[in-house]
Amino acid sequence: MGLNLAIIFAGGSGARMGSGLPKQFIEVNGKPIIIHTLDIFEEHPEIDKIYIACKEDYITKLEKYVQRHFISKVAGIVPGGATGQDSIYNALCAAAKENPEDSIVLIHDGVRPCITRELIDDDLKCVREKGSAVTCTPLFETPVVSKSGITVDEMPPRKEMFTAQAPQCFYLGEVIAAHHKMRETNPGYEGIVDTCTLMKKTGKEVAIVEGNRGNIKVTTPEDLYTFRAMIQYRETEQVFGFGAKEVTGKLSK
Repeated sequence: MGLNLAIIFAGGSGARMGSGLPKQFIEVNGKPIIIHTLDIFEEHPEIDKIYIACKEDYITKLEKYVQRHFISKVAGIVPGGATGQDSIYNALCAAAKENPEDSIVLIHDGVRPCITRELIDDDLKCVREKGSAVTCTPLFETPVVSKSGITVDEMPPRKEMFTAQAPQCFYLGEVIAAHHKMRETNPGYEGIVDTCTLMKKTGKEVAIVEGNRGNIKVTTPEDLYTFRAMIQYRETEQVFGFGAKEVTGKLSK
């Protein structure tokens, strides 16, 4: 019987953050962002193992953080690749060596530390029922298409538009097969921005799970300020007992 595996890619450089330190290692409330992310999967009762793709120069540093913060489910840390998809592929290969093909993989950004237990539950349920699950949020802004970047070409209906987030979840055997197929003709993953794109390009149906707008990816200083504020709010909620769900919808249940 398959297991539930978290595949975390942490290969960012920190360029948009304006720091020399890769953004996943920036500390917030005494812990690197990557540890905040790993904590959620560590504490979820249905997650069996965690595999991480990390910039090779930082693997030893990450191993020390994992030990220091008692992240016991980490089964492997592998070097990242030339692209994000290369990094994910490396982690998937490590997982495939040790786990059944019918294991569910939850592919997640190392710098997306605000997912909830409920969201992981919803994603796992969707994969079991529909074979896949990509976390998305409805688009609230008005979408605009412009080929030139100067004038508006069209404005597609907002009700049909969503923003893809993570986790993006599939069966291990199917997503590995999709990578192999893509690498035969497009080894550099040109135009493949995430696993959802990969699966669609290789002919797979992909189901949507509604996420929450609080599930941010911490890539800019503004994101970092938002993440710090969210942690502070959650700590206040725990102390005083009022619900974050009143303000942020699915952020906390």
